[in-house]
Amino acid sequence: MSEFKVKGKELLKKIEELIHQGNIRRIIIKDADGKPYIEIPLTVGILGAACAPILAAVGALAGMAANFTIEVIKKDETEEAVILEEDEEAGN
Repeated sequence: MSEFKVKGKELLKKIEELIHQGNIRRIIIKDADGKPYIEIPLTVGILGAACAPILAAVGALAGMAANFTIEVIKKDETEEAVILEEDEEAGN
């Protein structure tokens, strides 16, 4: 899991960068207090026109507050968490 602190005007640009990376499973945008505003699940087929509503929502959100934290969950991190969970269950 990675976290980025950004200002409101930088939020949309950073989200676009993360979506184009392609190895992201989920993006969570939080306010300065750490409360989640929006959680964006990124499925394999989310490209082009499907991104437009998400980016519009993020753009509107950027105008609401000054500081955000972007929490990024990558695909490989999610798979590792599932493997660790299965190992723990097998050990019980």
